Amino acid sequence: MKFDTPATRNPIDQLKVVGKATDRIDGPFKTTGTAHYAYDWHDPKSKAAYGFVVGASIAKGRIKAMDLSAAKAARGVLAIVTAETAGPLDKGKLNAAKLLGGPEIEHYHQAVAVVVAETFEQARAAASLVRVDYTETQGAFDLAAVKDTGKPEKLAGAPSDTSIGDFDGAFAAAPVQLDATYTTPDQAHAMMEPHASIASWDGDSLTVWTSNQMIDWGTRDLALTLRMPKEKVRLVSPFVGGGFGGKLFLRSEAVMAALGARAANRPVKVALTRPLTFNNTVHRPATIQRIRLGATPDGTITAIGHESWSGNLPGGKPEAAVQQTRLLYAGANRMTQTRLSTLDLPEGNSMRAPGEAPGLMVLEIAMDEMAEKLGLDPVDFRIRNDTQVDPEKPERPFSQRSLIECLRQGASRFGWDKRIVKPGQVRDGRWLVGMGVAAAFRNNMNVKSGARVRLDRSGVVTVETDMTDIGTGSYTIIGQTAAEMMGLGLDKVVVRLGDSNFPVSSGSGGQFGANSSTSGVYAACVKLREAVAQALGFNSADAVFEDGRVRSGNRSVPLAEAVKGDDLVAEDTIEFGDLSKKYQQSTFGAHFVEVGVDASTAEIRVRRMLAVCAAGRILNPKSARSQVIGGMTMGVGAALMEELAVDTKRGFFVNHDLAGYEVPVHADIPHQDVVFLDETDPISSPMKAKGVGELGICGVGAAVANAVYNATGIRVRDYPVTLDKLLDRMPDAA
Repeated sequence: MKFDTPATRNPIDQLKVVGKATDRIDGPFKTTGTAHYAYDWHDPKSKAAYGFVVGASIAKGRIKAMDLSAAKAARGVLAIVTAETAGPLDKGKLNAAKLLGGPEIEHYHQAVAVVVAETFEQARAAASLVRVDYTETQGAFDLAAVKDTGKPEKLAGAPSDTSIGDFDGAFAAAPVQLDATYTTPDQAHAMMEPHASIASWDGDSLTVWTSNQMIDWGTRDLALTLRMPKEKVRLVSPFVGGGFGGKLFLRSEAVMAALGARAANRPVKVALTRPLTFNNTVHRPATIQRIRLGATPDGTITAIGHESWSGNLPGGKPEAAVQQTRLLYAGANRMTQTRLSTLDLPEGNSMRAPGEAPGLMVLEIAMDEMAEKLGLDPVDFRIRNDTQVDPEKPERPFSQRSLIECLRQGASRFGWDKRIVKPGQVRDGRWLVGMGVAAAFRNNMNVKSGARVRLDRSGVVTVETDMTDIGTGSYTIIGQTAAEMMGLGLDKVVVRLGDSNFPVSSGSGGQFGANSSTSGVYAACVKLREAVAQALGFNSADAVFEDGRVRSGNRSVPLAEAVKGDDLVAEDTIEFGDLSKKYQQSTFGAHFVEVGVDASTAEIRVRRMLAVCAAGRILNPKSARSQVIGGMTMGVGAALMEELAVDTKRGFFVNHDLAGYEVPVHADIPHQDVVFLDETDPISSPMKAKGVGELGICGVGAAVANAVYNATGIRVRDYPVTLDKLLDRMPDAA
C-alpha cells in the first residue's frame, strides 16, 4: 500500500479498540517469568555451551602476540575463537569498528576473543587466562582537546550546516544578545537486559536468538560480517529487555556466539558483562554546543545560531544536536553547524532521541537565559516565537503544530502563574524551591513496514511481523490495530513478533516504530478484508466488520465463515510517499518541573513533573503514558547524574557498571503527570498517529536545570547539574 495522500475516514476512526487504555497483552508473560528473552532460549536437542568475550585492555594499537595455551588447557574449554582463527570476516553497514578486533585495536574493550566452555563459570575463568601482548599507540580521548580539528559531517538525511538570511549581521545588530557555550557528557544506555545472544548452526544455516531492536538490519549485517547469504541467517527476538537505541545495531555478542557455536559445534550463549556493555557497545557521545540568540526588546528572535561539536571513531557519525534548532522557533536569520572530530573511544551512536535530547538540553536553557535578559516570562517568550512553517523552508507548513497549546495548557495545570520570577526566593523548610519549563520537540519519521495477517476457521486473526517489542507495548498496539480493522475483540487476535522469517517491519527506533508498524498491519488488514469480502460474496467497499461478523446490506455473516478450507492469508507493506517533503512532520510538547535544592548541601530533589504532548492519535494511552514517563525519568538522569567518566589517558569509560554509572531510582522520581492533546494527523499515516516515546525525554534536562536556576540563582551550563557545581555559589542559608 502506498500512502501518498492524506488519510480520510477509515476503520481505525471507529476507535472501538484503538485509542483505548489497554493493558499490555505481553504483561502476564513478563510478570510470570514466561517471556523468553534472548538468554532464556535453548535447543532441547543439544545442550548449549557458554561463551565469554575477552575485551581489549588498550584503546588503540595492535596485538603483538596472544597466548591461549593456559586458557585452552583449562577445565571445560571447548573452543577459543580469535580474529586469527575466525576466518575471513567483514564489517556490517552500521558498525564503525570491527566487532572482532585483531590485530588492529580500534577502541578499549573491543572484542579480541571468545572462550567457549561447558559452563559460564568455566568460560569466565578460562578467559582470564588469555594473555595478550599489545603494542599501544597514542589515541585521542578528550573532546575538548580535539574540538578544533572537527570537520563538517552530514546528519542523517540532512546537511551538516544550514544558513538562512544574514546571521552574523543580524546577531551583531540585535539589541539583546546571548552567546553561551554548554556541554553534555557521554552517556550510557544502561538497559536492564545486557546484550545477549544464543547461536545455533544447522549445517550452513544459522539461527540467533538475540536482543535486538531492528531484526532486518541485524540479519543483514550478521550475514555481511560472516560472509554468508542473508537467507541463511535467522534472527529471533520476541522480547527485548530495554534498548534505548543501544540495540539498534549488530553488536559483538551475536557475532561471538555465532563464531563460538561454529567452532564448538554446539549452540553457544553469550551475554556481555556490564563493563563490556558500557565500553564494547555504543553510547551517546558528549557534545560541546554554542548557542547565539539575538532579539528585539519585545522578544522577537532576529538571529538564532547553534553550533555543535562531537567526536567518534572513523566512520562514525556526529551527535545531531542542532536538529531541533532548525525547526523549533521562528527567526529570519539562522545558522547551524555540526563538526565531528576523531576520538578513539568506544563508538558513539543512537541513544533515545539522538540529536534532540542533548540539543534541547542546551537550546532550552539558552531560551530561558534570553527570556531573563528580555524580562519576559519563559513560556511567553517561547509562544512569541512560534512558527507554523519550517523556518528554513517557509513554503513547507507543519502538518500539525500545537506547541502553543502544550505550553499554555501545561502552564495552567502546573500552576506556573505562582512561580516567583526572581530566583532563590521560595523556601520550604531547608529546601529552596524553583520551577522550570522547556519545550519538547522530536521529528516524526515514517518507515516502510510490512506484516502478514491470517484468519483461521475459529475466527482468530494472527499477525506476523518482524517488529520488536522493547518494552514499549508493540504487541498490544499491533493487536489493537488488527482487532479494529477486522471487527474483533483483542482476545481474538494473536500477535507474533521479532522473527526474521516474518515480513520486514520498520523495527523499533527513532520514535517511528509504533506508527509505522501499525500502518503496515493496517495495510495487510485492508487486503484481508478484501479477501474476506470476496469469499463471502460481498462488495468489499460496502462490507462492515464488527463484533466478529461481516455485514453488507441486510446480510450479516460470522467472520469465520469466510474460511472455507485453508486459512485466509494476506500480506502487505506500507510505503510512504512524498507527503513528508510537502509537510514538516514533528511532535511537540512542554515539560514543567519543580525542584527543591537543599540550602546547606545543594542536593537536588525533583518534586513534581508534568509533560503535555501533541503527537497525533494516541494508539494506547496507557502504554504511551508509560513511554513518556520513562522518557521523563531518563531526562532527570541526564540532568542530574548520568555521566560516563572518561579516562583521557587510557581511553575508556571508568564507571562502566550500574554501581558507578548512576541512573534514577524510584526514590529520585516524584509524581509525574502526562497529558495528551486530542489530535489526529492525517498527513502522517492511515493511523493518523505519530511517535511519542522519545518526545518524553526531549527538553526534560533543560526544564530541570531551569528549575534549579529558579530555586538558587545559579546557572549551570555543564551537565550533569551536580551539587559540586552549586555548593560554593549557594545563597546564604541563613
